Amino acid sequence: MLPQEIIACKRDGLALTRDQVEAFVAGVVSGEFKDYQSSALLMAIVLKGMTPDETSWLTEAMMRSGRIVDLPEISRPKVDKHSTGGVGDKVSLILSPLVAACGLCVPMMSGRGLGHTGGTLDKLEAIPGFSTELNDAAYRKQLQAIHQAMIGQSADMVPADRKLYALRDVTATVESIPLICGSILSKKLAEGIDALVLDVKFGHGAFMPTEARGRELAEALVAISGRMGKPTTALLTRMEQPLGRMIGNSLEVIEAIDCLRGEGPDDLMEVTYALCTEMLMLGGIHATVEDAKSALKAAIQSGAALQGFRELIQAQGGDPRVTDDYQLLPLCDFTCEFGLEHEKPMYVSALDARSFGEAACLLGAGRLSTDSVIDPAVGLELLKKVGDLVQPNEPIVRIHYRDTESLEAAQARLRKAVHLSLDAPAVLPLIVDRISREPKKMS
Repeated sequence: MLPQEIIACKRDGLALTRDQVEAFVAGVVSGEFKDYQSSALLMAIVLKGMTPDETSWLTEAMMRSGRIVDLPEISRPKVDKHSTGGVGDKVSLILSPLVAACGLCVPMMSGRGLGHTGGTLDKLEAIPGFSTELNDAAYRKQLQAIHQAMIGQSADMVPADRKLYALRDVTATVESIPLICGSILSKKLAEGIDALVLDVKFGHGAFMPTEARGRELAEALVAISGRMGKPTTALLTRMEQPLGRMIGNSLEVIEAIDCLRGEGPDDLMEVTYALCTEMLMLGGIHATVEDAKSALKAAIQSGAALQGFRELIQAQGGDPRVTDDYQLLPLCDFTCEFGLEHEKPMYVSALDARSFGEAACLLGAGRLSTDSVIDPAVGLELLKKVGDLVQPNEPIVRIHYRDTESLEAAQARLRKAVHLSLDAPAVLPLIVDRISREPKKMS
């Protein structure tokens, strides 16, 4: 098939055939489709959309563009979780050892942060010695031994996504729900999982700015994954203020360990327990929310979940002593407390998540470009959250910084991020909805 014929078909608003979709993906991987032709088709998809059939075919073709992991030797149910990204979202670090302690196997392929959102791999690599690269034999051996692994995408898995995402990033074609579905699900379903749980975030700090767009993405992801035969549930969650109290790689590792000790902040634990519960139920470990949540709390209280995190760190080359001695993590020598001037007690009415993420990036905690070097030690510590009362001269944020220039840049961004009011604000629910449907094999 000629690339220009496929491009013209979508340009004119017609549905592509399965053969056309597969030819496109194969052409991207082989190089037969030139970058300018792929970019033209991506833009046509953004403008004209895709049917559920087209999106399913795209996802499957991308998934099959490289190696697909099959794990018949793993007897436990294999369930993974994916978040669409936010600020302070360190749930994966808590979730993986927690559900592994409750009977699941978690083969988790994670990503890096870009822009104002953080990445799981960057957080894990703040732990001295931790490697997110495992060959196939080591990956399988680890899953059999400790029932969890957290790795990056290898070069031979879903190569179509590597090429297409690089093009989408520079051609303003990222925000397309069919393309997002193909990108997320092709990687997750290539892991060899039995089921998938999704945390689809919306709000100013999320990729999807509105609840309506977040819901549209969640429903599409659940539907397409179900069409590919994988039971999938999505939670629609709010990302207007940062999740938890820490932003920054070492700081988020510390907070994750605190959570595994039973000392985590309420909002972070609410999302973590909800996602873990869905995983245990999809995996058939527990039949009810109550039973699943009881098992999760017991795994934390007994220390089994924290021990699971130690085992994960050691298995992947890290220093497990960090769970008992935070000084072994990269930490800043300098901290500065930040607040706003006011004469009367006031309530925190808003903490703009995107601005907090951008402030953390200005400190060096995130990437402003794909080749940025991350400083794992810097970050932000929220001393107050939305709804908390702030006395005059009381700090709201503690800044962990390296130099005066980055400190001043972060402070300037925080002045726009923190909002106070005399009246107590309404605190909106964090988990908005649960979206699920029975899997149905696609035609």
